[in-house]
Amino acid sequence: MADVVYLHVGAPKTGTTYLQERLRLNRVNLAEHDVHYSVGLLHDMFGPALDLLDESWGGQRDQFRGEWDNLVGRVRRAKGTAVVTHEILAGAPSAQVARAMQDFADAEVHVVYSARDLARQVPAEWQESVKHRNKKQFKRYLNQVMEADRLNPTLWFWRAQGLPDVLGRWSAGLPPERVHLVTVPQRSAPRDELWLRYCRAFSLDPALAPADDVRSNPSLGIDETAMLRYLNRRLRRAGLDSAAYRTIVRQTLVHDTLAQRKRMRPVTLPPRVRDWAEEVAQEWIEWVQGSGIDVVGDVEDLRPRFPGDDAAWADPDNPRNRRVADAAIDALVAAVVELSERPDPSEGAVAKIGRAARRLRGQ
Repeated sequence: MADVVYLHVGAPKTGTTYLQERLRLNRVNLAEHDVHYSVGLLHDMFGPALDLLDESWGGQRDQFRGEWDNLVGRVRRAKGTAVVTHEILAGAPSAQVARAMQDFADAEVHVVYSARDLARQVPAEWQESVKHRNKKQFKRYLNQVMEADRLNPTLWFWRAQGLPDVLGRWSAGLPPERVHLVTVPQRSAPRDELWLRYCRAFSLDPALAPADDVRSNPSLGIDETAMLRYLNRRLRRAGLDSAAYRTIVRQTLVHDTLAQRKRMRPVTLPPRVRDWAEEVAQEWIEWVQGSGIDVVGDVEDLRPRFPGDDAAWADPDNPRNRRVADAAIDALVAAVVELSERPDPSEGAVAKIGRAARRLRGQ
């Protein structure tokens, strides 16, 4: 077993994709210095994390059975330091947390949790849900988040984003000096500040992972998200399966195309809920200060920041039709180019794209 195991358990939308890609890109050099990022054949730790959680996750559960044990085996064969990281681990129930701790009991286990203020997290998680085929309006999603129980959560948002609850589950039995909270800096911070905070949490020399030409998981704008919601509604009627959706829609249309568009209008919290966001932030800060855990960064980064002009707020449920249409055309172009680059594009596939375009135009 590695001497030290760092369990980074989320939260989603806190730079986790960037972190994991950078560790993967530099893992050979890291291993030469006894720092191991022991990914499997799929080059990340989503499969093992989903196996531990034992949830359906869009029908992907069965293909990853046994992957958690495989990961534990790789860590057991490592020497020095091992980093285990995936953001969905934040939602693990107490029984699964206990299993993970038992599996790594022969090592010095540290838990790392990264958190970002609700002004950025709520819109980001809503968009992430839309990327997973959700059609829910922002107002409905926001009300659901605000009304849900944060202390014993069943809603995924709070299972993964509720700082006191997540760290309460994952830090049980650990001394506070082995529990590390990484706060995500505000947008005005230097570009590499979050990476440097992660390195401090993992006791990692940044010089051991110099390559940073890695992908991230950027958010969409108001109009791009609206276009995706409309598309999700039509694709569900068309019966597109989850595997095809992940490849064609989430990767090609969303990550490679829509997320790269310029001058997107950001999704932000409406003025009516900002007091609520500030109250939750104050609860989190007081919990952290009373817990004695290690804070990497500034706990004040957990406080939401809002633009000064409330009148400038744009309603994500009221997109601009022309912008939505432009986003739809960009997505359609990407789909056509993707199809044209296949060895033998079939007439049937072309017809399906044509029908999808007509549905979208009709919307």
